[in-house]
Amino acid sequence: MTNSSTKPDPQKRWVEILVRGIVQGVGFRPFVFQLASRLGISGSVTNTSDGVVIKAHASDSALLRFLDDLVNQAPPLARIVSIEKREPADKPVETDSFQIKASETTATAQAIIPPDVALCDDCLRELHDPQDHRHRYPFINCTNCGPRFSIIETLPYDRPRTSMKVFPMCRLCTTEYGDPANRRYHAQPNACSQCGPRISWHNAQGKRIEVADVVRAAIDAINDDKVLAIRGLGGFHLCVNACSEAAVALLRARKNRPAKPLAVMVRDGDDAARVCYLTNKEAAILVSPEHPIILLHPRPGHPLAESVAPALSDIGIMLPYTPLHHLLFSEPDCPTALVMTSGNVAGEPICTGNKEALQRLRGIADFFLLHDRHIVTRVDDSVVKVIASQPRLMRRSRGYVPTPVFVPYELPPILGCGGGLKSTFSLGRGHTIFPSQHIGDLFNLASYDFYQESIDNLKRLFTLDPQAVACDLHPDYLSTRYAEQCGLPLYRIQHHHAHTVAVMAEHGLRGPVLAVVLDGTGYGPDGTIWGGELLQADCVSYRRLGSLQPLHLPGGDAASSEPWRMALSALYATLGSDAESSPLVDGIDQERRRIVMQMVASGFNSPLTSSCGRLFDAVAALLGLQFVSSFEGEAAMRLEACARTAFSGNWSDELDTNAEPAGDIRFLEKDRRWEIISSEFVKRVVHTSKFGTDRSVVALQFHSWLISRISHLVEKISGTSGIKEIVLSGGCLQNGLLLEGLLFSLSRRGLSVYTGSAIPNNDGGISVGQAVIGGLQHVSRGTHESRTGRGQSR
Repeated sequence: MTNSSTKPDPQKRWVEILVRGIVQGVGFRPFVFQLASRLGISGSVTNTSDGVVIKAHASDSALLRFLDDLVNQAPPLARIVSIEKREPADKPVETDSFQIKASETTATAQAIIPPDVALCDDCLRELHDPQDHRHRYPFINCTNCGPRFSIIETLPYDRPRTSMKVFPMCRLCTTEYGDPANRRYHAQPNACSQCGPRISWHNAQGKRIEVADVVRAAIDAINDDKVLAIRGLGGFHLCVNACSEAAVALLRARKNRPAKPLAVMVRDGDDAARVCYLTNKEAAILVSPEHPIILLHPRPGHPLAESVAPALSDIGIMLPYTPLHHLLFSEPDCPTALVMTSGNVAGEPICTGNKEALQRLRGIADFFLLHDRHIVTRVDDSVVKVIASQPRLMRRSRGYVPTPVFVPYELPPILGCGGGLKSTFSLGRGHTIFPSQHIGDLFNLASYDFYQESIDNLKRLFTLDPQAVACDLHPDYLSTRYAEQCGLPLYRIQHHHAHTVAVMAEHGLRGPVLAVVLDGTGYGPDGTIWGGELLQADCVSYRRLGSLQPLHLPGGDAASSEPWRMALSALYATLGSDAESSPLVDGIDQERRRIVMQMVASGFNSPLTSSCGRLFDAVAALLGLQFVSSFEGEAAMRLEACARTAFSGNWSDELDTNAEPAGDIRFLEKDRRWEIISSEFVKRVVHTSKFGTDRSVVALQFHSWLISRISHLVEKISGTSGIKEIVLSGGCLQNGLLLEGLLFSLSRRGLSVYTGSAIPNNDGGISVGQAVIGGLQHVSRGTHESRTGRGQSR
């Protein structure tokens, strides 16, 4: 308990103030203490599971000033969501001082846990100061930086409820921890080399190697093209010299990751600007407290190995965000850039524990740089891309989770279980939704274990017991199986409706809206595979107004990894049986062509799909860019990269004029639903390719055609329906050309356009939409199963 004295004042009265938001672990209580002391207010402040509770004995004028400064002068990492004033239930004992009291546990947990944030400038300065007692200490932190979410076990956020509880503080750290004037006051991970966690150096078999300087040993290994496994903030990284082709090739071979781009860490913003083109907005995000990976366009002649992101237009760049990262880059011969990719076996979650990493990463890493601080919650790096001058989260994790999304709808306690790819789940309650960290693709037991462990963890942290669950329509997703086993009222949500409502939730929309959802795969209630959809939607229901023209998906899921199958399917829809002899598929074995053609012609194992992702695959294969993909989205990413080489600054202005020749068929009404004629795209690709047009020009034209047709159809339906609010979502909108073009083209038509920024447009966002739809259906109607004959579409 900490006290300050104030003068008695007969005009004072008692008020209890509950502050909710991100107000724990960010220096909020010492801020309140200092503010109250300055204004002559007596009373107390304490952390509770509901938020920060202030009991203030103040005059009316002092109280007004106090509340005003509470909001306007709050610590930089604080985020106040609400302030409630009330009479204290019990009249406090008169006092002439202001106290910081010990934390209290309450029945519910409404407080918000802050995310992990990057090392602050003050701690960085001390890290490099030979006179400071934390000089070169790899776990230096204060109230303004360091771990939170990855170390917390329960609320309220206090050291005994974190993984730091096993490190008793030394005298100096204890003094700082208890001094309200110190920036380490109640910094729960506070430690130094005398009392805190330590790093150690191990060989590939896990045997500890005694060295004079672990950081020095790590840099020597990196310069020797070795692969390192480094235990970090929320899990392990695999690290090599990003400027060495040999080192990157070795990592790719051992991790069985032939082409998927690798994230790179550079020393600072200046080095980032030397490697990639960097706008002021991108530079600001790089150095923000969240320190995410940002996707940037590389400069010609950059020093990185070409195999870091082969044939792609973006490279993922981040800056050091832990003290250990800074120590690595402080070595004079540290390479310009380090690959820092997730420390996992392909398809599995990142490792967090030392024993786990030594077992799972054996055969990949030559050395292990370990530490002895337990990671309670695994959390991967976040990924951001700036599109149309706005940051768009592609992967929402470290630095952003567990910050909630606040919605204008009142939700019951509910769990949105997410999908199959880029999985997340969301817990909703009241006006708050907590999206989980990125889990990954739910196709193996290890990922499913991580998924279940994370649900249990967040339910416990927020003391939230769902009354209902919502899941995808797809019956075979592991997330759907999980939902079915919960034994709660269950709501099955159509995939693209969930995409739509996720964007609506972020922007507080209630609908109706017109939604363009351009995606890879989504289970349709008609038994086909959806993915290029135009919906009319609100927060509980939707109607399918249009789609891309369906094409056959020869071999089902096999077509997702072999784009040449979609190329043949698209050619068949355009040329009929002549497709098999098209020179655009000469690179495919003739016998395999023949078999796939038979599948498409007969419909055998070839369901129909309106998927935009598969259309991108088809065009990428027709242009010879990608016949076989090694990771999800690879063909589409290469098509965008190819188009960007023909990109000019006035491309947006010419979108409609260049894309719409006279007599071209844009869309047709069929069975009371509009179809955008995909075969027309293919016909023009065939035609332009025949005359030797550069494929980058054709790739850019394809983007233009698609944007133009969608925009025309949306404009037409908006005119007849009167709906002016347009939502854009779906995984294909990670393509910057496509999203920027649609935003421009639709806005120019006088429409109000909304898309994801804080919530990913890809499948990482659908659990938010599920929580809203399922929650509102639960309070208004009944379970999906109980509504016999009342499907979600209308």
